[in-house]
Amino acid sequence: MKFSLGKWLLPTYVALTFIFMMIPIVYTFIFSFNDVEKSNIAWKSFTFDNWLNVCAQPEVCHAFGNSIAIAVISTLVSTALGTAIAIALGRYKFKGRSATNLLLFLPMATPEVVMGAGLAAQFLDLGVAKGFWTIVIAHIMFTLSFVVVTVKARVATLDPRLEEAGSDLYANASSVFWRITFPLLLPGIMAAAMLSFALSFDDFIITQFNAGPDTTFPKFVYTAAARGIPPEANVIGSAVFIVAIAIVLVVQLRSSLKAKRLAK
Repeated sequence: MKFSLGKWLLPTYVALTFIFMMIPIVYTFIFSFNDVEKSNIAWKSFTFDNWLNVCAQPEVCHAFGNSIAIAVISTLVSTALGTAIAIALGRYKFKGRSATNLLLFLPMATPEVVMGAGLAAQFLDLGVAKGFWTIVIAHIMFTLSFVVVTVKARVATLDPRLEEAGSDLYANASSVFWRITFPLLLPGIMAAAMLSFALSFDDFIITQFNAGPDTTFPKFVYTAAARGIPPEANVIGSAVFIVAIAIVLVVQLRSSLKAKRLAK
């Protein structure tokens, strides 16, 4: 059998890349079962206690709860605002539309350290004490552009004749939006919300500049890394990864089943 380098090069490269990316995740998962109290650098023994008593170290759950609350609030606000802006930019012509498009792309192109430092300086100039709500405001500003871009792409794919048909059937503007436009936009809105939530929950740089005394999960992990991340933090990280994979699998399975039904 003749050996073909091209046939095996791409699969080998993909496999090595996948293994390289999975090493930190596997390490986190394994050390979530490590039987230690503080330093989680060296393996000691296997235990399920970390999973059964994930809040044995209250600061871990407190930081995780802050991250969830901040991500949920910022996601709701940025998704609502971003969807409205995306519809306005995608459907209507108005003065300053090009400038608005440019300004919305700037936060995506700007390094996070610049945005974080700029927001911190503004809060300082205004005399606003840094804490939970300054993080929320910073995350809304950070994620808003991603929501607009995602939903705007969905708006561009909509067929305006569907809305025109609703109007021809004597539906008012509100009914057309909620019964035709919104359901068609919903997949894009959900994708934007999931992206916004992930960006907010994962953010460290902007949070570090604007958190003050408050602690989020990424900030806690960074602080604890010097002495070895507590196994309870590894448990939460592993659980978040498992939930994310489960959501992706469910969405893919649902899409596959829907495609098969439509093909019949």
